[in-house]
Amino acid sequence: MAQTMVNFRIDEEVKCKMESACKEMGLSLSAAFNIFAVKVGNERRIPFEVSADPFYSEPNMKVLEERAAKIESGESVPKEHELIEV
Repeated sequence: MAQTMVNFRIDEEVKCKMESACKEMGLSLSAAFNIFAVKVGNERRIPFEVSADPFYSEPNMKVLEERAAKIESGESVPKEHELIEV
């Protein structure tokens, strides 16, 4: 099979973490990306769940912005709460 070059940008910290993880598995970055590409091509899907963090959902951000505005205007005072272990 003919080889081709693919270039793309990735955050440097993400790359370093991936290189470290791949090294522990005995893989190069190139091998890991090839495994990913083959799996996507064969299965016609991303081989893991991709989802948005619900914290950044539009409704939650609106609530947070409203609360921040109330705190800034002095209408509300932030309170301490006990942490809940998850």
